[in-house]
Amino acid sequence: MFKPASGRLGGMIQVEAFNVLFVDDEVEFLDTLLKRMKKRNVNVSGVKSGEEALKFVDQEQVDVVVLDVRMPGMDGIETLRQLKKRDPLIEVIMLTGHASVEVAVEGMELGAFDYLMKPMDIDELLYKLQDAHKKKSIQEEKIKNMEAMMVQGR
Repeated sequence: MFKPASGRLGGMIQVEAFNVLFVDDEVEFLDTLLKRMKKRNVNVSGVKSGEEALKFVDQEQVDVVVLDVRMPGMDGIETLRQLKKRDPLIEVIMLTGHASVEVAVEGMELGAFDYLMKPMDIDELLYKLQDAHKKKSIQEEKIKNMEAMMVQGR
């Protein structure tokens, strides 16, 4: 659970509450990232594969996924496709340790919110998480308003 988006607390960026899932097959990197996010009061979970990510989002409410591009088994691009099929409003930030512009462009074309190169600055990641959540919230609000208008129009 994030703190209000009003700025910094003790030198760390604080953001409003939402759920983030990190997906990366590099266990040490994933564990370090989860610890750093939890230290900033981020409501975060982590899994080690695309398949695990799909199972997780089927069982838990997730707002933003931070997804490694290159993983054994189901890669990041296929995981992105499957996540968007399950929940078109879920926002995905792609992570790559390889300067692969083609993969980043493909991810964006498939609906990824943005991408970051590993290793990334934690504050930059937090800002992107906030922006992705804000986009999702705006879309959800638009849908809610449209549904309310349709009910009123009957």
